[in-house]
Amino acid sequence: MRRQTRLVLWVAFVGMLIAISYAGRASEGRPPKDVLYRYGTAVSGLTTYALLLAVVVAIAGASRVLLGLRRPVSWRAALGGCVVVFVGIMVVASALDPFLHGGQEQGLTPSGWDSARAAQYAANVAVIAVVAPIVEELTYRGLGYSLLADYGRWTAIVVTALLFGLSHGLVQALPVLVAFGLGLAWLRSRTDSVYPGMLVHATFDGLALALAVTV
Repeated sequence: MRRQTRLVLWVAFVGMLIAISYAGRASEGRPPKDVLYRYGTAVSGLTTYALLLAVVVAIAGASRVLLGLRRPVSWRAALGGCVVVFVGIMVVASALDPFLHGGQEQGLTPSGWDSARAAQYAANVAVIAVVAPIVEELTYRGLGYSLLADYGRWTAIVVTALLFGLSHGLVQALPVLVAFGLGLAWLRSRTDSVYPGMLVHATFDGLALALAVTV
């Protein structure tokens, strides 16, 4: 399959995800407050991400190169870049959330800890902080970045960041999500690998979920 064909398929796929996300948000609104205390949420998320991964791998032709599945050029430089991106997004999120209230708009994090449903919460944390970062990094900073890099490094960084942000179906949180996508795509361009981005992405999501029930 030609790279141009793969790019068209990837753009169509991501465009469909964006349309579904915004349509779902418009019709269903914010999820229930206890959504992460339900096993069904974890099962649904795992199933969805499995399907997304299957499509992305199929478009990539299972190419490790297109998916960015390679060792970073330098792990030392990669870890330094991870710290820069992680600190940067924490600063951006902390600065913008009081005005945009992106976390409230998403409505995933619970308002408190329910020890009776700790196992359900752990299952959802595994999906959100492990499975989701892997699949999303392979989708945007893996396949998407590889295909768009033919049109320039910064084209790939900006376009994947914008589409990554839009795919969440949010409005108020969009600036923070796009900023996060920019940082992750920049890290991908610096390291030539999706692994550092997976690490940052998983750490950020996991920390957010931990703070939601401890602070």
